[in-house]
Amino acid sequence: MRRNMATKAAPSCGLVFCLLISAAVLRPGLGLYTVNSAYGDTIIMPCRLDVPQNLMFGKWKYEKPDGSPVFIAFRSSTKKSVHYDDVPEYKDRLSLSENYTLSISNARISDEKRFVCMLVTEDNVFEAPTIVKVFKQPSKPEIVSKAPFLETEQLKKLGDCISKDSYPEGNITWYRSGQGLQPLEEAVVIIFKKEVDPVTQLYTMTSSLEYKTTKADIQMPFTCSVTYYGPSGQKTLYSEQAVFDIHYPTEQVTIQVLPPKSAIKEGDNITLKCLGNGNPPPKEFLFYLPGQPEGIRSSNNYTLTDVRRNATGDYKCSLVDKKSMIASTTITVHYLDLSLNPSGEVTKQIGDALPVSCTISASRNATVVWMKDNTRLKSSPSFSSLQYQDAGNYVCETALQEVEGLKKRESLTLIVEGKPQIKMTKKTDPSGLSKTVICHVEGFPKPAIQWTITGSGSVINQTEESPYINGRYYSKIIISPEENVTLTCTAENQLERTVNSMNVSANENREKVNDQAKLIVGIVVGLLLAALVAGVVYWLYMKKSKTASKHVNKDLGNLEENKKLEENNHKTEA
Repeated sequence: MRRNMATKAAPSCGLVFCLLISAAVLRPGLGLYTVNSAYGDTIIMPCRLDVPQNLMFGKWKYEKPDGSPVFIAFRSSTKKSVHYDDVPEYKDRLSLSENYTLSISNARISDEKRFVCMLVTEDNVFEAPTIVKVFKQPSKPEIVSKAPFLETEQLKKLGDCISKDSYPEGNITWYRSGQGLQPLEEAVVIIFKKEVDPVTQLYTMTSSLEYKTTKADIQMPFTCSVTYYGPSGQKTLYSEQAVFDIHYPTEQVTIQVLPPKSAIKEGDNITLKCLGNGNPPPKEFLFYLPGQPEGIRSSNNYTLTDVRRNATGDYKCSLVDKKSMIASTTITVHYLDLSLNPSGEVTKQIGDALPVSCTISASRNATVVWMKDNTRLKSSPSFSSLQYQDAGNYVCETALQEVEGLKKRESLTLIVEGKPQIKMTKKTDPSGLSKTVICHVEGFPKPAIQWTITGSGSVINQTEESPYINGRYYSKIIISPEENVTLTCTAENQLERTVNSMNVSANENREKVNDQAKLIVGIVVGLLLAALVAGVVYWLYMKKSKTASKHVNKDLGNLEENKKLEENNHKTEA
């Protein structure tokens, strides 16, 4: 609020003289009043005095450090005119209102002064001082000049935290994972410095951090902050987080086998990979192979191609400059051998014995499976007397348990040969009109069958054959002979030609049917002739009767002969 200053009778003097002595004689009775302003804003300073009735004019001044006044603005109470003094730093920046409030635009640091509002009457001068404070928020702090990496157990500069254009100067604090860092001998060294711009009078603060890092600092964020004062009080700004690459020596070496497999087999390519847990990791190692005392210098990878069973053993690697730091692993190269005896294509004669063996040699237990013509067998084959059905394609297949892709197989193609064997059978149709003759043939390669009629030598082509299975098949013919015949079956393959014959008698039922037909025809003819001439009919009848007797005697002779032929055939079959 505004308060009247204590009035004091001024000596009779001129106006100029009174103004000159006011600063020395008339001191303000009001307490100090402070106006806070942000840098660049407009400073507004009320006069804080009640305007007297006999006011002549009002003026504003500021005091130099030595106490001398500098007048900057004047306003007459009667003419309402405003005059600004020729002060360069306030040119075009001042505004004095009717109630004598002074405004200063574009606040600067240099505006931090003690300003005084003066109201002058004919006999008194009233003063009200105001202190101006200007504040400038600093820029967001930034960590610069960051170390490319930090090394454990070494005190090394981490970086600089810089904050610019502050007024008044701020205070910088360092943090590790959110915890403030305090100086610690030989572990944390903080060096703070500030610079002021001679033109703007703004401060730039820089804080350098030297830090002795450990492995616990891996992936730990470092930040910094600047704490400053503004028109509304204390505030803090924080920088972005910075994570540093921490270098530390290797303390342990490990060895790996790539690609990772549950088991390694002959023919695989494997790579040994050696790793150190330091940062940066070691780039070179010594690899020790089984039976080789001297290490092989290589990068962190060492490749073995087309490994064999003799590659089984212990593999090691170590640092080049610290051979005592070593790692090892055991590699087992699994193998599988299969020997089939005999194998390939084997030709044997029927009835021969053939021992078969499938021998397995492996690095661990193996399974064995026998197949014949793609059908799994219950046990391994054994032949004491070969038969045609034993012929086929045999496969002995083995696999190593828990070793993917390790399989072996060998095959045996067994051929059982035999010369043709013939067996002939016959049967008569229940009607008695035909007979079926069958020629059963056994042999390999498949014999060709040919039928012929003995005597005439004619070949019978109208035959029926069964499928050829396990070295056997048959050929059959159906005949209705009018006289006794001998059939010959010939079977021939690359080994031999075999012949067998069978007698087949004429069809008896067919002869009886023919005789009865002839008798009926004769009777019919006789009856017709009897109707014409009785004597002729009798004569013809007697003649036909004699003819019929002759035929009967002939048929009896044929029956005797057929019985003898059948007896001979039965003896031949036996």
